[in-house]
Amino acid sequence: MELVGTLLLAAIVLGLLIVLFRKDSVHNAKMPPGPTPLPVIGNLLTMNGRAPQESFLKMSETYGPVMTVYLGPQPVVVLVGFEAVHEALVKHADAFAGRATMPLFLRVNKGYGMAFTNGERWRQLRRFSLSTLRDYGMGKRSIEDWILEEANHLVEEFHTKTGHSFDPTLTLSRAVSNVICCIIFGQRFEYEDKDFIHLLSILSTNVRLISRPFAQLYNIFPKLMNIMPGVYNRILENAEQLIKFIKTQVEKHKETLVVDSPRDYIDNFLIRMKQENGNPASEFNLDNLVISISNLFGAGTETTSTTLRFGLLVLIKYPQFQEKIHQEIDSVIGRDRPPSMEDRKNMPFTDAMIHETQRFVDLVPMNVPHATTRETDFRGYTIPANTVVLPLLNSVLFDKTQWQSPLSFNPGHFLDENGQLKVNPAFMPFSTGKRVCTGESLARMELFLFFVALLQKFSFSSTEDPENISLGADTSSFLKVPLLYKLKVSSRS
Repeated sequence: MELVGTLLLAAIVLGLLIVLFRKDSVHNAKMPPGPTPLPVIGNLLTMNGRAPQESFLKMSETYGPVMTVYLGPQPVVVLVGFEAVHEALVKHADAFAGRATMPLFLRVNKGYGMAFTNGERWRQLRRFSLSTLRDYGMGKRSIEDWILEEANHLVEEFHTKTGHSFDPTLTLSRAVSNVICCIIFGQRFEYEDKDFIHLLSILSTNVRLISRPFAQLYNIFPKLMNIMPGVYNRILENAEQLIKFIKTQVEKHKETLVVDSPRDYIDNFLIRMKQENGNPASEFNLDNLVISISNLFGAGTETTSTTLRFGLLVLIKYPQFQEKIHQEIDSVIGRDRPPSMEDRKNMPFTDAMIHETQRFVDLVPMNVPHATTRETDFRGYTIPANTVVLPLLNSVLFDKTQWQSPLSFNPGHFLDENGQLKVNPAFMPFSTGKRVCTGESLARMELFLFFVALLQKFSFSSTEDPENISLGADTSSFLKVPLLYKLKVSSRS
């Protein structure tokens, strides 16, 4: 009887804790609805760790497109579907423009750089980076020139693979990374450069580790670092290796800097540092330079190269689409002159294929977490300042109210009745609003020029029956990547 009494008392206490935790956590009665959390762990027991977006979509069927979910003890407002995400990030852009504090990234970046910061630091660094990526011609050369030069190297590398089946992962990563390296460091690296390959290796490893559920737990329970330091220390060690390389590059630039003839992003940043020397409000310092470069290098390598890998997989899965692109290339460009961004407006099917690849890839399904910058009234709810917000890009890119056949790969999503490219406001692979991806214009250029340069010279196939090729992804809590595959390259010349 004593045991029964103890268990009954424990059950009553647990029930009271749940009620009190719920009331205390949602201190504002107008917070969005959501599932009742358990003490400490919140709603984690009901979450799919490898694909949290699937759990959120299921919850939204009960609680609607704006809901409160507890990740551990922290309330998170989740936005589901195009209407809710667009309304928050565009119509209430300032209120939802914050970046959530994520302890793991705080440890990696030490609070510097532009990707995971807020306030004046973020504004100054983002404005500078956008201006540099958009307007600066890298000396006498445009960014398009850099991409086309790298596309030539990529084509040469693929020529060496003709007739063979191979995994394109490393080859594409080296090409894409060299573009951002030209912009940041003013130079490209040879594909066989061991230091370059090592940098790409540690970057890929960190993305893979950060994307695992147990690594994401660090952002929810930072004290786990004291209990399970192994994987976290590895992430930090890899990040330090990249930072060490960047610092070496910065020192070389400082020694050879010519103020009236900047060569790249580093030179421009160093010049700005000189101009603002003595300004206590300036965010142009060495720490912000190094971490901003790390942010650009990581984002500028992994996201675009992963999209290219998905794109080539789509081409071998759907040879009929590949043939239509070949025909469009032959008609508009031919097989001799290099492509240019001017060609894109005359190549609607190729452009539609690239758009649909980005939509279907769903590269960062949960977006990078936002935060409210102030107490915000939204759809009848009151969301406190500094509340973490997850605008689910997955729910936008697959919103059945916005796409004819969201679960199928269909380039017709981006073509009108005349076969011309049409814009869909629900196309948000780069997010939207004030936190839209800094490198969006660069990524768009790379995807078009790399795809066209490769398809101008090659046909791609597989030893597998196309029907058996899966476009499924290795899902994760951060970045999605295609399952490993091999493709066969055949020359068209």
